[in-house]
Amino acid sequence: MFTEEKKRLCQKVDALEAEMTRLSLALHARPELGNEEYEAMRLLTDASRMQGFHVTQGAAGLPTAFVAKRGDSGPKIAFLAEYDALPGLGHACGHNLIASMSFGAAAAFAALTTSQAQTYFIGCPAEETQGGKIALTNAGVFDAFDAVFIIHPSDETTLGGTSLASHPLCVRFHGREAHVASRSERGINALDALVLFYQGLQGLRLRFGEQALIAGIITAGGTAPNIVPALAEMKCTVRSLSSDYLEQQVLPAVRALATGIAEGTGATVTLEHYEPLFKELIQNTDLAAYFAENLRLLGEPVRQLPDNDAGGSTDVGNVSHVAPTLHPELSIGAGLTAHTPAFAQAAGSAAAQKRALIGAKAMAMSAWDICLQNTKRSLL
Repeated sequence: MFTEEKKRLCQKVDALEAEMTRLSLALHARPELGNEEYEAMRLLTDASRMQGFHVTQGAAGLPTAFVAKRGDSGPKIAFLAEYDALPGLGHACGHNLIASMSFGAAAAFAALTTSQAQTYFIGCPAEETQGGKIALTNAGVFDAFDAVFIIHPSDETTLGGTSLASHPLCVRFHGREAHVASRSERGINALDALVLFYQGLQGLRLRFGEQALIAGIITAGGTAPNIVPALAEMKCTVRSLSSDYLEQQVLPAVRALATGIAEGTGATVTLEHYEPLFKELIQNTDLAAYFAENLRLLGEPVRQLPDNDAGGSTDVGNVSHVAPTLHPELSIGAGLTAHTPAFAQAAGSAAAQKRALIGAKAMAMSAWDICLQNTKRSLL
């Protein structure tokens, strides 16, 4: 139902349109890589202070993270900002729009619910690389929240689905260098061991089937063709729909394969996770129901995805394991593919800035639904 409160929230978002667009286009014009988003942080924190938020910078020891809060009682509701860009592509994932939508939703919601809710606008750096939300989650930043919202721009408006749990692995085989014309026992070929490992991964792919995704590239294989390689290295992406299954079944099998090959070839092997564990996304069904209804009120068509639909990995998954979380997608143009120049161009378009208003309104309205539900529970 389009209540008076929801109408006022939408009016407040409309009143913030100029500021939302300014922030989005400023981020778009000056893309910054993960953990280097100092200008983005300055813009967003300054804008938050102007809206009455108290800002703390450097959350979880991340220099470009921040937590902005307004309100001291009621349910804790967070709107998450991402603002890192991609090397050579700029904002080809639309993080400028994510920041803009969450800012608009947070500012509008806080302005109308100061005595009824605790509104948080949380700056989350380095989504594209180390996953800043993982550090924030581990530091307890998202503990005891009633709801966490973030919207990703896309080619279609969707609800539901999940993401792949991911724990990338670097595998290094260490042998013994020798001239290829010397007696064979003087050298241990690390590249031979790595090639056997690479081939062995095919067997693991067949073994796990659709339960896991395993792929990789050789990143080091020797220094000269006439020298037996003493070091060979491969970086692997290892993913699954379940972080528990990934950690307890898939990764142990990958490690066992590498260890067995090392023992059989006389090499040694080291395995290193070069990125933290990205957990699978758990979409909260109550938040999804609120959001779907509010999209309907706004006249925005939405497609419901199957629960196991997963196109990639995100550090929002880690957040969803400690707090009720919603991470829908909002269309900014048909036929777009993220991480492409065309997506970057669309993310800076005037049309996309208008679309961001819908995302901000839907989040703010859904946050209001949580407030109402919290009030009903307190009266019981």
